[in-house]
Amino acid sequence: MTSHVPEGKFWFCLDHHRVETAEEIHGSNKLGPYPTEEAAAHALETHAERERAYDAEDAAWNGES
Repeated sequence: MTSHVPEGKFWFCLDHHRVETAEEIHGSNKLGPYPTEEAAAHALETHAERERAYDAEDAAWNGES
């Protein structure tokens, strides 16, 4: 069986709250892939920063800022 998951990538598992590799990940509750283990470890912070930026863009688009 071949895997559709690229090797050498890292994900942040939302179930276990840890960084996992292609060999470890199962299911769909993950963020990534990230190019490095460190980047994956900061996935929640990266996600929050992107959400704030998207919210600001939406507010500007709607004339709320």
